[in-house]
Amino acid sequence: MSRKVLVVDDEAPIREMLVFVLEQNGFQAIEAEDYDSAIAAMVEPYPDMVLLDWMLPGGSGIQIAKKFKQSEYTRQIPIIMLTARGKKKIRSKDWKWVQTTTLLNLSLQRINGTYQSGDATGFTNVTGRGY
Repeated sequence: MSRKVLVVDDEAPIREMLVFVLEQNGFQAIEAEDYDSAIAAMVEPYPDMVLLDWMLPGGSGIQIAKKFKQSEYTRQIPIIMLTARGKKKIRSKDWKWVQTTTLLNLSLQRINGTYQSGDATGFTNVTGRGY
């Protein structure tokens, strides 16, 4: 059975590109375009990972991530936040933000379990710099 990734982004071209790349690499991609559809998509069997846009209609990606992390059923699912907020790097105890340019490589490596954690964020050895 292929691993499942929930892709949440309100911009259809970005969501479609992510889904295309994931499917080309053997993953099952589930799409959601806003807060409500993301919450509705988080059902059993739960995804193995979530790619989550920061700014969404109906609520923020932060709100969704907090909701997922509060549930005993979904708190262990890795979340990678997507943002178009520029080059500012933000760190959080629970989530990691990366620029979209490195997202696909990092996501595929994370899902496949091939990246190595080099610092608190877990991205140093993949990108050559910490986020």
